[in-house]
Amino acid sequence: MKITRSGTNPSKPGPDEYFTGTVRLDPLFTAEAPGRAAGLHVTFEPGARTAWHTHPAGQTLIVTFGQGRVQRDGGPVEEIRQGDVVWFPAGEKHWHGASPDTAMSHIAIQESIDGSAVSWMEKVSDADYYG
Repeated sequence: MKITRSGTNPSKPGPDEYFTGTVRLDPLFTAEAPGRAAGLHVTFEPGARTAWHTHPAGQTLIVTFGQGRVQRDGGPVEEIRQGDVVWFPAGEKHWHGASPDTAMSHIAIQESIDGSAVSWMEKVSDADYYG
């Protein structure tokens, strides 16, 4: 058994190359081998969002606060709220973030394959974000 005490892992800003707007990343856990899962609590200020990206083993989001937006490549922008759970299948190009006027936070859980949990792509345009 391993207990990681709250506040053990320091918060850090979301890197500008992968995020638009103000984003805070709070690491929750990284599984020890043979486990491959990791979890983050991510907080997006209004209008903030990820760049387009994929995950080799998919990703689960659990919305813990506020209101946000998600979109998969080729699909409509969809609203998400506290309590919603979003699943992106392996390899599905997508983005997620806060709504224009409301902050949003979620727990993001993904697994690494061959040491990689995410492949980052281009930033989300305002046209895509506003749908």
